[in-house]
Amino acid sequence: MNQSTLLALLSLAITVGSYYIAKAMYKRHKTWWLLPSILAPVVVVILVVLLSIPLPTYFEYTHWLVTLLAPATIAFAIPIYRERKLIRQYPLTITCGVIAGVMFGLTSTWLLTKVIPLPDELVHSVLVRSVSTPFALQATSAFGGVPELTALMVMLTGIIGMVIGEPLMKLFKIHTSLGKGVALGASAHGSGTAKATEIGQQEGVVASLTMIFAGIVMVIFAPVFAWMFS
Repeated sequence: MNQSTLLALLSLAITVGSYYIAKAMYKRHKTWWLLPSILAPVVVVILVVLLSIPLPTYFEYTHWLVTLLAPATIAFAIPIYRERKLIRQYPLTITCGVIAGVMFGLTSTWLLTKVIPLPDELVHSVLVRSVSTPFALQATSAFGGVPELTALMVMLTGIIGMVIGEPLMKLFKIHTSLGKGVALGASAHGSGTAKATEIGQQEGVVASLTMIFAGIVMVIFAPVFAWMFS
């Protein structure tokens, strides 16, 4: 086994290990900077730089982790089936939350790119930032985006939404479980859903459903949205 293969295997071990360690730490201490989506990438970047691991070597085995997004996307059908009663109970609220989340995310991002000059690759990649990573990576091709940049923008959006979401809901006096769940799921996707689950069980379920339906809408209508916001 040559040195390149050893470094590739080490990269995979570092990536997976960092995630599970961060996850365990976050379970004990519910602090935002211990979130696996924040702590794990920081640890990975530091170790890759310190060990001088070339990027092609790093991605030699870790790219298989990205392929797991496909079955993860299909697995989103499970909570939809499991919570079908809740969907039938609040169809209008969930539908409005999904539409508002998708359209506001697209519109606000588009307006931001008109105010702040950005490279075309970044503009096209950031437009789908308001939906969860598996859906965003599927939809970004319709906008001409770069998947790696899209994934980064999605992560940043989720982290920011999770951190400021609860204070904003207090400011705007959103007190209902349904309102909190829809708001966090539509604006901060996976990270928002995690935060909603901390607040309460129903909030977490509603956030999860909102996140899933928003992603489905984005993927299905991506060509239309790309034409509208081109």
